[in-house]
Amino acid sequence: MRHRRRTWIPGLLLISPSLILLAVFVYGLIGWTVNLSLQDRHNARPAKGYVGLDNYTKLFTSDINDRFTHSLKNLVVFTLVFMAGTIVLGLIWALLLERRAKAEGFWRTVYLFPMAVSFVASGVVWRWLMNTGQGDSAGGINAIFHGLGLGFLESPWWTDPDWGMAAMAVPAIWQLSGYVMALFLAGFRGIPEELREAAVVDGATTFQLYRQVLFPQLTPTILSALIITGHMSMKMFDLIMSVSGAQWLTEVPAVYVWQTLLTRDYAKAAAISVFLLLIVAVVVVPYLIHVNRSEKRS
Repeated sequence: MRHRRRTWIPGLLLISPSLILLAVFVYGLIGWTVNLSLQDRHNARPAKGYVGLDNYTKLFTSDINDRFTHSLKNLVVFTLVFMAGTIVLGLIWALLLERRAKAEGFWRTVYLFPMAVSFVASGVVWRWLMNTGQGDSAGGINAIFHGLGLGFLESPWWTDPDWGMAAMAVPAIWQLSGYVMALFLAGFRGIPEELREAAVVDGATTFQLYRQVLFPQLTPTILSALIITGHMSMKMFDLIMSVSGAQWLTEVPAVYVWQTLLTRDYAKAAAISVFLLLIVAVVVVPYLIHVNRSEKRS
């Protein structure tokens, strides 16, 4: 019994620094933000006291209602376009490489290279590409369309009230589709070769092989890609800021939080942050429960 007690003590000492840092800088800050969201705290004055859920209800009922709901709608549009574009493009690239294509290492590097660029740097580049100016200040995309005689395709891009958020998703798709390609490629390589060979022996065509054998095996990877891209879409603050700036048309909740902090309305900013955290939790927690149950069954 005494020997058993001694064995866990060194292990506890080894992980103690990690546990302390995790408790203070992750869950401690989350708890502090939740606590702040329940107070009446504006500017640098001391808190007047706890106001319950007032800061949350004001997000949907007060004069800030329009701005907050507008940012949420922008986030939904951005997330849907970003997730669909990233997963479809990543899957296409993975299909092109999954049968050991020639120069696979080179093409994988080409697809993954955009991930090495910071969001701010790529945002500056795409800001120029989507620039709607005239003459020398014309953006690269519109200039190409104009030079090819396809002027009807020219667009104000992110300042377009109908397509602004969809245009904002394009730089994000360009930057992260290579990461999704790597996920799908690992998923394909994890499928036992015996399944392919059995399907071919049974006379399955290439289309039937992918639709009835490989894609069903890829379901967990697709689910992971959906969760990861959905989570990433809520963290695109720097990319959106560097492409379009803090404009009303392309404002998302993360940008709204930043602008709220500039006005020193800390309680409202904390309430918006907690609301976003709950959205992420609603998506991620069921997925983690599903993964844990699958691992136990296997």
